[in-house]
Amino acid sequence: MTQMISQTFDVKGGFHFGRDNVPKLRAELKKLGLDGFLVPHEDEYDNEYLPDCNERLLWIAGFSGSAGAAIVMSDRAAIFVDGRYTAQVKHQAAPEIFDYCDLVGQGLYGWIEEHGKPGEKIGYDARLHSPAALDLLQTAAMRAKVELVPVETNPIDLAWTDRPAAPMAQINPQPLEFAGEDHGSKRQRIGIAVERGGADAAVITAPPSIAWLFNIRGGDVSRSPLPLSSAIINKDGSATLFVAPEKITDETRSHLGNQIALRPETEFEAGLSELKGKTVRVDPATASAWVLERLDAGGAKVQKLEDPVMRPKAIKNAAEVEGSRQAHIRDGGAIVKFLHWLDTTAQTGEVDEIIAARKLESIRKTLPELRDLSFDTISGAQGNGAFAHYRVSEASNLKLVPGSLYLVDSGGQYPDGTTDITRTVPIGQPTAEMRTQFTRVLKGHIALSRVRFPKGTTGTQLDILARLPLWEAGFDYDHGTGHGVGAFLGVHEGPQRIAKSPNAVALEAGMILSNEPGYYKEGGYGIRIENLQVVTEAELIEGGDRPMLGFESLTMAPIHRELIDVPSLTPAELKWLDAYHAEVRQRIAPLVDGEVAAWLYSATEPLAGATP
Repeated sequence: MTQMISQTFDVKGGFHFGRDNVPKLRAELKKLGLDGFLVPHEDEYDNEYLPDCNERLLWIAGFSGSAGAAIVMSDRAAIFVDGRYTAQVKHQAAPEIFDYCDLVGQGLYGWIEEHGKPGEKIGYDARLHSPAALDLLQTAAMRAKVELVPVETNPIDLAWTDRPAAPMAQINPQPLEFAGEDHGSKRQRIGIAVERGGADAAVITAPPSIAWLFNIRGGDVSRSPLPLSSAIINKDGSATLFVAPEKITDETRSHLGNQIALRPETEFEAGLSELKGKTVRVDPATASAWVLERLDAGGAKVQKLEDPVMRPKAIKNAAEVEGSRQAHIRDGGAIVKFLHWLDTTAQTGEVDEIIAARKLESIRKTLPELRDLSFDTISGAQGNGAFAHYRVSEASNLKLVPGSLYLVDSGGQYPDGTTDITRTVPIGQPTAEMRTQFTRVLKGHIALSRVRFPKGTTGTQLDILARLPLWEAGFDYDHGTGHGVGAFLGVHEGPQRIAKSPNAVALEAGMILSNEPGYYKEGGYGIRIENLQVVTEAELIEGGDRPMLGFESLTMAPIHRELIDVPSLTPAELKWLDAYHAEVRQRIAPLVDGEVAAWLYSATEPLAGATP
């Protein structure tokens, strides 16, 4: 990976982006004979975090959120965001240029149907749209008698004269001790799966899948060790990796061997056309519409199925699970030092969200194994903690004042694992309400930690366990309960998840997921407790008649005692919490000393029999 970039807290985006750049785009559209252009947030690789050169929505509208879209017409424009960003967008996208619209309800499709004028030509870049999204857009255009026109070169890229260069970070082999399986074995497994599915080859476009399949890591994307590239794997396990030659070192070339052909990424289109007459597996959820269009045009038979790498990548082998354990212990030492600092220095009322985020980053940076953060820290004090995906800036920065709660969600990237942890800490004395709500969240967290379940169970079926204590009191939270996590890859990984929304993927031993119920009081405070946990092998419960899977907690850090209403916990819940804290003490105590060690011993004392 490239050298870690420290977090910045500048106010990104702003009205001047749209005011400066919309006229430039309109000039390019006029040259192309287009009346408008679609601008999704997604890039060519469907990345969660975008390289600077692919921040097209930010460039055209000044909006810096992680989800959104815009449409720019010759005489009007609109920007679409979801509920997380309804306030933010009004401070970033110029109101005299953009109408503010709902991404989830109306969306681009609804806007085209309602506002498209018969005969208008609206351009789109097929590399930035999934096949399913493009189908919906085409249907909306047909109803509005509007024509959608694909472009060869994105007009934003033409108008963006000072566009940053594409990232060219060096690609490095992932050591076998951490990968747990050499890439030849992986390729054979994937090739067999492709053949059994009736295909001759599969096109792999998701950067995490490519990194896992070839046991390589890169640094093209902030906070994720990803090499931006594309690949084709054949049913015999041979493969072609389309990647900028500048990224490949002699060591990596030797690591890849002679069964993997290396070609410049500029030849990816030609590589797709060479699949003429073959049945080619493509995942319509991760590959762009452009990939499917090129395969169709080249005479290949397209088979729309899930990326064959996705499930094997999600099911961690023994080396990956052990690597994650070690990464979490190491990270836990840093977290405990930070939690001690929060319980002492940060109690004065003079510390703010940015100071706290920088403090945690500085502690993690003392770990020689740290390669990057796994995402920019969510550092939420007072009412800012009630925004589940809050990002602190100089404009929003609040102090950690007495009588409030502080929510911190953070993670690190290590060669042997990826971490993600949320803790909620009282500043001064918490109120009775805070303790009651925290304990409800804790009860849900414990329920999802303790559960045993049969094979075939999905995350959707487990989600209610984390919500039930809140539901019983008339509360809920508006985000998923658990997301998959990679092995020194993305902090958000599918296909498994724990959420209300239907998910048909059964949980399997080796999958790593978060467990993060929460409660958010608008204008007041936020509460979330997040551990990562790995699905354990199925074992018989004494007296039972079938094997049951379970969870092992990976995250190692105390859960704040001052926020727990101890009498509200059942004996089984207290037993779990005391056992968890005992393990935290055992694993983390060797990593700390002095005042921090004394604090850790106090923070992990048994609660059974304790008084409120």
